[in-house]
Amino acid sequence: MKLSERADALPSGPGVYLFKNERGGILYIGKAQNLRARVRSYLSGGDGRYRVPHLLDRARDVDVVVTANVKDALLLENELIKRHKPPFNVRLRDDKQYLALRLDPAAAWPRLTQVRRFREDGAQYFGPYTSSVAMRDALSNLRRIFPLRSCSDAVFRDYGRRGRPCIEYEMKRCLGPCCGLVEKAAYDELVRGTSLFLKGRSDELVASLRARMVAAGEGERFEEAARLRDQIGAVERTVERQQIVGDRPVDRDVFGLARRGGEASVQLLLVREGRVVGTQDYAFSDVRLDDSEVMSSFLGQFYGRERQRQIPAEVLTSRGIDDDGALEALLSETAGRRVSLRAPQRGASLSLVRLADRNAELALARRLATRESLDSALVELQQRLSLRRLPRRVEGYDVSTLHGTLTVASRVCFEDGQPCKQDYRRYRVREAAPGDDYAALAEVFRRRLARATSEPLPDLFLVDGGKGQLAVLCAALADAGVAVDSVGLSKERDVGSPSPRVRRSGGLKAERLFLPERRDPVLLSPSSRGLLYLQRIRDESHRFAIEFQRSLRSKQNFASILEELPGIGPKKRQALLRNLGSLKAVRTASEAALAAVPGVSPRDAATLRRFFDALAAAGERECGS
Repeated sequence: MKLSERADALPSGPGVYLFKNERGGILYIGKAQNLRARVRSYLSGGDGRYRVPHLLDRARDVDVVVTANVKDALLLENELIKRHKPPFNVRLRDDKQYLALRLDPAAAWPRLTQVRRFREDGAQYFGPYTSSVAMRDALSNLRRIFPLRSCSDAVFRDYGRRGRPCIEYEMKRCLGPCCGLVEKAAYDELVRGTSLFLKGRSDELVASLRARMVAAGEGERFEEAARLRDQIGAVERTVERQQIVGDRPVDRDVFGLARRGGEASVQLLLVREGRVVGTQDYAFSDVRLDDSEVMSSFLGQFYGRERQRQIPAEVLTSRGIDDDGALEALLSETAGRRVSLRAPQRGASLSLVRLADRNAELALARRLATRESLDSALVELQQRLSLRRLPRRVEGYDVSTLHGTLTVASRVCFEDGQPCKQDYRRYRVREAAPGDDYAALAEVFRRRLARATSEPLPDLFLVDGGKGQLAVLCAALADAGVAVDSVGLSKERDVGSPSPRVRRSGGLKAERLFLPERRDPVLLSPSSRGLLYLQRIRDESHRFAIEFQRSLRSKQNFASILEELPGIGPKKRQALLRNLGSLKAVRTASEAALAAVPGVSPRDAATLRRFFDALAAAGERECGS
């Protein structure tokens, strides 16, 4: 059946329509008040968006799902977009919850806590904060003005039993309620001041503090008056640094949009009580919709119910949304109150969305400039290393050992210049002999290549090391019958130099790139963008491996450390613990004391002592760094 005939047979009620290609794959998902009229507008040329002809060239069928109303169609559209990921739709990949501060005035001694979800529990929530750094700075400044306790309830009770406050009291960042050093009424005033400040009602707060300061002065309570004076000054200085926007002190989410061809950037300004408290940029590539459709699809996914975002009183956009008020109704229903969704045309609100548009333009320009720099680096690597493909996806590997034990390995993954944390992996090396880095690498690569079907292979494998490590990687690829570009990265050798980075004669050691079936290494300029990119991946793989090994060396995993030692089996471990009494005693025992344990030979004792000395030295290096 032709698309036109299929459209004529569609129902005229609300629902979701799905354009499909000849294999049944979904190309585009949309919602409509009248399905038949909406799909017909595509086929008759009534939809003038310039990307529609590209969609129709590939579309061979259209399917629909009827819903009770447009609001239900919006919810279904968002769910189907997440499930099927159609190429002509905008997909929001950000699923994080913004940080917020929670204050429960009903608690005995209230405190501010960091949360990511807003709940209906009677507490007050302030935020959101798009940056954890921004929130910590705000919290640190706030505690200098209103020093509420920061400790957990368990710690609070513990210091109460001890009868003395913690160091926060000495630093004047807490008034010591755990030990009864502050009256409840005075503490409640701090809680009220904190609440007013975070709500943005600084004028009311300053007026209240000034009245209390005057009263304290008249009552000759001069220390209290001086403290209140300092609080007023701190509040006024902090408020001066906040950017005030808009004509009314209301909560708003303001969205701007910038486009360059298929590249798009949506910028969010978080405005709370008339002040900008945070910004967030969302980047999209290969966008095939017009601006209005991009904004509509983005907002539908951004405020999806599963994200549990705090919805403000107003949502302003720089592009109009034509959906018969479905999204506004959905937002109001989710928030449990009236929410205004509009594209302002005049006044202060128009200035806000223009500000968001300008920030979106800046973010898009930065992203495109970064991409151009990355593209030049990737092209350089492809040309200088004779790679078959542009190395957009790179996996880096490193092995880390401690005195021949606790051998671990890491895999990091970078795609288009950004780390793909979900594809990072950590390996416990179990089959390789202790101290044999080549065998450890071989084991790791065998395990990696065995999962090639479920975990797609990269464009380039990067191993930390020279010819030997690269040969191990190439052998593993040959055994698996896989052809993927590979490269080893290592610093030049200088036996006489005590530093891993600096030559004995001065200057930094050169980075060498080793390629399969090539005798001499490739030397790139130290300022080469391609080399800097590979160094970044190598350093990240090293950091990730060391971090894993450090966690294994921690106190709670010390028992597992004994399992790593060659020649120390279960019986010897039990004998060590039984005769020396504790893990700490085993760790600090002399070589003679270890050899005196039944079943432990002098050779075992020497192995144990060397290992524990190396472990202690590694701990000292970490503390020093």
